Amino acid sequence: MSILKLHSSTTLDIYSALTECELELPMISGGISAGFPSPALDFIDLTIDLNKQLIKHPSATFFGRVKGHSMKDEGINDGDLLVIDKSLQPTDGKIAVCFIDGEFTIKKIRLEKDACWLIPANENYKPIKVTSDNDFLIWGMVIHVIKSL
Repeated sequence: MSILKLHSSTTLDIYSALTECELELPMISGGISAGFPSPALDFIDLTIDLNKQLIKHPSATFFGRVKGHSMKDEGINDGDLLVIDKSLQPTDGKIAVCFIDGEFTIKKIRLEKDACWLIPANENYKPIKVTSDNDFLIWGMVIHVIKSL
């Protein structure tokens, strides 16, 4: 199975979420010790399907690969994979994928009575005030961040 790249820009690559397949992976119940290993690890019997765990609205869910550092203080780094749900209503203070003036960007949204602000999580970037002069759309809400360590 392959995914379909829908868009590529300097800040984000967007991919379709193909959820037709199931892949149950082994899961450790009861948490993982950060101290000494547990002998119970020899008896793993639970499984998890990440499609079912991470995607609640399959037809409205997309993946995005982050390019850049504007959200680093929120723990979203260059190369991280976002799970984006387009069916969710924009919520003040949440992280969204926005389309502004021909470009996608990931920012925390601040919704005010007469304005919308796109707030970065990196002091090297300035907040963006969205005005009527902008071509603007809150494209989807970020619901998960998947990262490599």
